[in-house]
Amino acid sequence: MNLGQKKIDWVGRFMPLLNSVENEYVTKKPLNGMKVGMSIHLEAKTAYLALLLKKLGAEVFITGSNPLSTQDDVAEALKEHGLNVFAKRTSDETLYMRGIYSVLEAKPNLILDDGADLTVTAHVEMPQVLVNLRGATEETTTGLRRLRALQNQGKLKVPVIAVNDAFTKHLFDNRYGTGQSTWDSIMRNTNLTIAGKVVVVAGYGWCGKGVAIRARGLGARVIITEVDPIKALEAIMEGFEVMQMKEAAKVGDFFVTVTGNTSVISVEEFLQMKDGAVLANAGHFNVEIDVKALEHLCIEKFEARPNVVGYVMPNGRTLFLIGEGRLVNLAAADGHPVEIMDLSFALQAMSLIYLSTKTLEPRVYSVPTQIDEKVAQMKLNAMNVKIDELSVEQKKYLESF
Repeated sequence: MNLGQKKIDWVGRFMPLLNSVENEYVTKKPLNGMKVGMSIHLEAKTAYLALLLKKLGAEVFITGSNPLSTQDDVAEALKEHGLNVFAKRTSDETLYMRGIYSVLEAKPNLILDDGADLTVTAHVEMPQVLVNLRGATEETTTGLRRLRALQNQGKLKVPVIAVNDAFTKHLFDNRYGTGQSTWDSIMRNTNLTIAGKVVVVAGYGWCGKGVAIRARGLGARVIITEVDPIKALEAIMEGFEVMQMKEAAKVGDFFVTVTGNTSVISVEEFLQMKDGAVLANAGHFNVEIDVKALEHLCIEKFEARPNVVGYVMPNGRTLFLIGEGRLVNLAAADGHPVEIMDLSFALQAMSLIYLSTKTLEPRVYSVPTQIDEKVAQMKLNAMNVKIDELSVEQKKYLESF
């Protein structure tokens, strides 16, 4: 048994929700005859999801959703299970996009997307794929931003289920998953203490909340930077400091970007940072830290540790960048905890089943409430937790005026 298969077997022990979905639907084969195209961080947890979709009847075509997030041993293990795999860990954007094109050339009936590269590429470069496409699901905040932009311009041609917006996704995956996995990566790659340090978190959405909460739990002094006054006020009420990035740059020891936007940290900030400052990105794309500007600005560049590159600034100070500024928890670690992704992937599987049975107009849809609540109940059942139910009298009271 290869290492990739061992990784898959390990996560399968801790994904009771996906196992419940399998038990409920495996004999019904709701995806029978369907081609499912997947663009997702290809590691053990996503592999277990892909294998479930195959068991539910789908022919699966899978590639990565970020150049450095594919684990090659897991990809090889999936090939042995008969899946169509077009993914390889690489820094080569051209090779990465070749995987996207290969999945789309199979003309999938359903797409499971993480960051929207499959769905957007189909719309912009390969419209012939849309003929057979019944719909797509999207895992991320960044991906939904792109797909809603398509919709707002009247260019979205298929229905999309916004998995990221489900309560059992963003309240848990974005917050607790990103929070734990980001610091797991930073700590294992730097071997540095977080306690007593100044951590600057750019962005206070659900992912930023998770990163900030975990940093505080590790003993750091946490500063939030924001462009949204409501989120900034929320951060203050949660006990965090809030300031502009140009000021935070002077005092931070660790910087984590979680905004979904571009050039959040660039030349002005690089030149203000302390010697030894550590930079990491926890947003989907490698644009939040302006790596091109960092490369141009530095007078020397060297590998400090595996996954960590040092950049010597003109002022003599050295900054350290983890994972090339790509998604730090996957480019340089194992991604979110298994049990957290079990929630998200149960939503994904059930949303694909839902799409396979419906004919919907082309727009972005919320996950149906009954699916969201079912996944939450499945998780409670797996934890042996029971909750109260409303009595008939209580239901009548809530419906009265």
